[in-house]
Amino acid sequence: MDDVVWSGTWVAERLGVELIGGEELPGLLGLALRRNPKRAHLLVSNVLGKHVPQRPGVVYGSGFSLGLRVRDLLGRDDAARSVVVGYAETATGLGHSVADGLGFAPYLHSTRRPVDGVASAGGFEESHSHATSHLLLPEDPKLLAGDGPLVLVDDEFSTGNTVLNTIRDLHERFPRERYVVVALVDMRSAEDLGRLEAFARQIGARVDLVTGAAGTVRLPDGVLEKGQALVAAHETAPDVPDGSVPPPRTPLTAPVRVELGWPTSIPDGGRHGFGAPHAAALNDALPAMTQRLGAALGGARRILVLGFEELMYAPLRLAVALERAGRDVSYSTTTRSPVLAVDDPGYAIRTRLVFPAHDEPADGPGERYAYNVAGAGFDAVVAVVDSVADTPELHAPDGLLAQLAAHIPHVVLAVVPSYVPECGAERAVEASQALEAAAEAPQGTEATRGTSAPEATPARKATHATPAREATRGTDAREATRATSAAEATRELRATSAPEAPRAVHAPEATQALRAIRAPEATQAPERSSMLPEPLRGPAFSSYAPEEVGWLLQDLSDVELEAPTEEREEAIQSGGAHYAESLPVEYQPSAQYQELFHAALETSAARIARAVGTVTETVLAEKAGTPVLVSLARAGTPVGVLMRRWAQARHGLELPHYAVSIVRGRGIDANALRWLAAHHDPADVVFVDGWTGKGAITRELADAIKEFERAEGITGFDPEIAVLADPGSCVRTYGTREDFLIPSACLNSTVSGLISRTVLRADLVGPDDFHGGKFYRELAGADVSNAFLDAVAARFDEVADDVATGVKELLAADRTPTWEGWAAVERISEEYGIHDVNLVKPGVGETTRVLLRRVPWKILAQRDAGADLAHVRLLADQRGVPVEEVDGLPYTCVGLIHPQFTRGATGADGKAVVSQ
Repeated sequence: MDDVVWSGTWVAERLGVELIGGEELPGLLGLALRRNPKRAHLLVSNVLGKHVPQRPGVVYGSGFSLGLRVRDLLGRDDAARSVVVGYAETATGLGHSVADGLGFAPYLHSTRRPVDGVASAGGFEESHSHATSHLLLPEDPKLLAGDGPLVLVDDEFSTGNTVLNTIRDLHERFPRERYVVVALVDMRSAEDLGRLEAFARQIGARVDLVTGAAGTVRLPDGVLEKGQALVAAHETAPDVPDGSVPPPRTPLTAPVRVELGWPTSIPDGGRHGFGAPHAAALNDALPAMTQRLGAALGGARRILVLGFEELMYAPLRLAVALERAGRDVSYSTTTRSPVLAVDDPGYAIRTRLVFPAHDEPADGPGERYAYNVAGAGFDAVVAVVDSVADTPELHAPDGLLAQLAAHIPHVVLAVVPSYVPECGAERAVEASQALEAAAEAPQGTEATRGTSAPEATPARKATHATPAREATRGTDAREATRATSAAEATRELRATSAPEAPRAVHAPEATQALRAIRAPEATQAPERSSMLPEPLRGPAFSSYAPEEVGWLLQDLSDVELEAPTEEREEAIQSGGAHYAESLPVEYQPSAQYQELFHAALETSAARIARAVGTVTETVLAEKAGTPVLVSLARAGTPVGVLMRRWAQARHGLELPHYAVSIVRGRGIDANALRWLAAHHDPADVVFVDGWTGKGAITRELADAIKEFERAEGITGFDPEIAVLADPGSCVRTYGTREDFLIPSACLNSTVSGLISRTVLRADLVGPDDFHGGKFYRELAGADVSNAFLDAVAARFDEVADDVATGVKELLAADRTPTWEGWAAVERISEEYGIHDVNLVKPGVGETTRVLLRRVPWKILAQRDAGADLAHVRLLADQRGVPVEEVDGLPYTCVGLIHPQFTRGATGADGKAVVSQ
């Protein structure tokens, strides 16, 4: 990587411009020069998708992750009331991505395209831009009239003038208490740093700032004049390496027009507003449109999806969908911004295609540009325009399509119908009818040869002052540039909505309303929506702190799922129900049992801390990237939280941690994997569990990952599980292989954040849903979840040296699983006439579960096991279950579930009877 030339070097060396900030900035930004009388230099973003082709998942994820941070800043209630505004032209897609990350919030972007019949709700000036006037044209005038937070999104935050102009204009008519400014980079000078805070005090509102990275540009005296002179010299001198591409030669092939089948009810972007129902409908329509695009592209290997000026979001979503389908895709957009092109690796704009405007702009004809497209090695390009821009100029000999066809072998034109609000002129109605007729026609995947121009073109009260707050100043560039994998990054959706009109429909409800209703006996699975909700977090769901873990579950707390243990066991063993379809009644520990738990915690806390440190250090040593902990709910979740705490305490690392559901016989929650792949690199994911028994979940996870890769085409997840204890020798990554009492196994929800086992039942969990779980708020008085975590974490310092020594030895040792536990289970199953390994539960943790949740038959205990079995003996005595001491057991104990169970196998007191 040391040989890579920064794409701002050329400008920096010639003008003395310095980029000052964190080490992530050169990866996010390059420098170029532009023909602009107000500012000579241009910060060229590598993750915006405007001037520099970039992976669409990175572009979408950069905005989406900023939206997640805004949501966290605002909190659930204010986030549900927020409206997002993006700036034309460069930030229209970024703003829309932020709105998606915020929870598919109502979104509007400014525009420089007037629309007949749509009144302006505001306007403002962008002082340093090449084209300054912005219009706000919402279809619903009430969109900007609410009192919820207004989130304003631009690609960079430099002088702050654009934002101040916007807020000043809107605040005069629609005053509110809170604004949030969002940008990929905060590049304010020292002189501008205090302006936002002063402005907030002036208008009596709170103004927060959320950015992906921060720095500044140091400009020498006279840089504007020097820059203008340099631009003039390179545009006129024949002997300098100008990256402008000569007029097109004969096209390599004729462009192809593909009929996307874009639903006319879905706006082409946020020019007139875009809400949660539109987002739901778009997600449902994307698979079919992606299939049509894929057919038109044929076997093309390197593909560019090229958006059109303000039309950034629609092509971006198409590009992300193509990438998710396994294509090698890049994404960028044409622009009206004039920038000097210099074919030098140290310059951000290597090549420039020039062509006439083709959307009949209000400010008259002019040049438009596509940068870094020619000579980039693309096999195919998909030019995405709206129908207003599908004009004779687009198809002219010097038009965009001809320019592309002269440099790229395969050109595909995809036209998105321009959305015209109902308040538009009569000709818009006629255009809409024509588009609907076209949509009703049979739609195949075969592209139509030739792209001649169409015969007709369709019409086209603050109460206190709070200083501005900077939510972030500098984010790891790795998170910015890797924000999503190739999987689609739209899988985050809030289950709340505000009462005002723009958010009147819950997004999940919108998905259901806009999707065909599933028949219960359908023979063909419906197309799955790619919209998934945000992780649940405490204190709303679980007693853990919100940063400790995000639960990729749906909240079923209000659903009655508990059944008597005997009824559950009979249904499970008879094949009438799966164990994950109901929940056992939560065990309420006696005073004696609670005393036993606390005594066990006191004596084993250091032992557990040592195992936590060992498994965490092993993961950190063997993972190339920053690990993303994904615990298998719920036994794995306390362990995941402790691993996160160790990494934070010993290394200052803030590891992401999520909890997901895995069900024996049903596999892992595939929607949770989809969400993870959208927000993190799958290769960074580390699955975490509490302990291994016979290794059934280890095998279940491996099989489930293999099936997920086959079905989804998403690869990179490592099915290896990291566990605290591996007595069955089933995994490579563990804290210990001893079978000892882990106090978190002694209790159920009251040591696991008050969360139930996970639930998977067809009438509650649809194909687009996370598995379910319950939050037992009513048990808060008995909750020891955080007491357990704190007791173990308090021993981290005392065991640190032992951990360091042990990890060195462990990393050098042969840790290949022997699966001796599985062999022992098979032997026990046959020796005791059970003939079903699923009814044999080896190890202290699994035996405890049998006594708490199932109908136990007997307990096999290692002779002289001692204190590790005190709680097992107590529970067995309470339930009348015999404890049989045996020799040669590879585990401390083994729990046997009653074979061939019926309710007749219990006595009148509910205790198990001896099997015959």
